[in-house]
Amino acid sequence: MKVTKETVNYVANLSRLTFTDEEAEKMAGQMDHILRYMEQLNKLDTTDVTPMEHVKPISNVFRDDLVVPSYDRSELLKNAPNQENGAFKVPKIVE
Repeated sequence: MKVTKETVNYVANLSRLTFTDEEAEKMAGQMDHILRYMEQLNKLDTTDVTPMEHVKPISNVFRDDLVVPSYDRSELLKNAPNQENGAFKVPKIVE
């Protein structure tokens, strides 16, 4: 598929982008180059290649979720200017 300046302008319009004529010509050449490369990749036989999510093997980097004691509520509310029912009380700003 040959990418033309009109195709670039159409996609740019959908994306709410504007290009000068020179930029559209340059973009058309770059997009055409990318699509030709993808056509080369599509010619490869990948029947025995297993799908992968990442190029490098990764492992879960999250820590274990442990239950630990929290701060004392009365200690946290000690410096609160206003409190009600064990929570910070703030002025209403939405009517």
